[in-house]
This record gives sequence, structure tokens and C-alpha cells, in this order.
Amino acid sequence: MGKAKIVIILDEVTLSRVDALVRQSLFVSRSQAIRQAIEEKLARLDRRRLASECAKLDPAFEKALAEEGL
Repeated sequence: MGKAKIVIILDEVTLSRVDALVRQSLFVSRSQAIRQAIEEKLARLDRRRLASECAKLDPAFEKALAEEGL
């Protein structure tokens, strides 16, 4: 998958926190830290969406379907 360069604006406090993580060698670069944060946030949103859809299911109906072999 290709990559694209983007520009973001962060407040000084947030940028300092990211830089501290890079200095602690938790990330190789600012880009890696920000990329991983975005990927983790998107994954959490996907899980939340899945959980929301699962909550709409009727357990009794689903069980009945499973017992019918559907």
C-alpha cells in the first residue's frame, strides 16, 4: 500500500509529548508515533461499531436460527 505525505498542526504540548516518546525510543520518529496513534484510533472505532451492531441482535432469535442450521 502506498503512502501519502500530509501536514498536520499540533499544539506545542502535544508535540512535546510526541517528541518525548521518540526520545525514549518508543517510536523511531514523529511520523511513526502519529501513524500508530491514528491506526489504533481507527481500530477502536471499528470495534465500537461492531459492538454497537452486535448489541442490536436478539439473542433468542439468533439462537433459533443457529438451531435451525441457518
